[in-house]
Amino acid sequence: MIRLKTPDEIQKIRYAGRAVAAALEAVGGAAAPGVTTAELDRLAEQVIRSFKAEPAFKGQRGGRGQQPFPASICASVNDEVVHGIPGDRKMKEGDLLSVDVGARWEGFIADGARSFAVGRVSRTTRRLLDTCREALEGAIARARAGVLLMEISGAVEDYVTARGMSVVRDLVGHGVGRDLWEEPQVPNFRSESFPNPALEAGTVIAIEPMICAGKSAVRVDRNGWTVRTVDGSFAAHFEHTIAVTEAGAAILTLP
Repeated sequence: MIRLKTPDEIQKIRYAGRAVAAALEAVGGAAAPGVTTAELDRLAEQVIRSFKAEPAFKGQRGGRGQQPFPASICASVNDEVVHGIPGDRKMKEGDLLSVDVGARWEGFIADGARSFAVGRVSRTTRRLLDTCREALEGAIARARAGVLLMEISGAVEDYVTARGMSVVRDLVGHGVGRDLWEEPQVPNFRSESFPNPALEAGTVIAIEPMICAGKSAVRVDRNGWTVRTVDGSFAAHFEHTIAVTEAGAAILTLP
């Protein structure tokens, strides 16, 4: 069941979203060769807590048998698509860093992600970053009350595949609010396997294209969390939490 949010609840998510946006901005500014992902994690947590919010990911449980997520951000490097666990790995010139952040304030969660170039990157990596960001922007532009969910999904798929890249099909976006993962699921591709409701005003969803420069097949590391491409190609991840209105999408993960 999709839980529609009241205007007051949306404002709480918006405030949590400000913490998310600030954390992503700080991490993007600090990501440089020689910096570890653990250092970026500590920075993001400091920023989130400066808003009197809490890191939504820390201690989050995933599927059966997974240990709780140990960090405030997911820091995924190069062929890691999502859920990379921060540690002592140092960034290198030419790396692609994808950072996913969640913040909780007064019981409500916002979720956002950005991918960053570390130093100078290849033309292929830059094109991957641009394509993923633009795919998210196009999907958000489609979101408004009355639109079928698959119109958003299809907008991502069409944009990415037209540029010769692939959409990860094992991972999807989601509703968000009191819980990190709520209904509806928001795939980045058309599929009859997912419900296709008409969006209603008050629906809050996290739209998050996850795309690859190569093939879309992924696997999960032994840690139970980190998802990476099978062929070793670089991946990018951009995400905003939005509220659906009659007039369009209100982006809630902005400064």
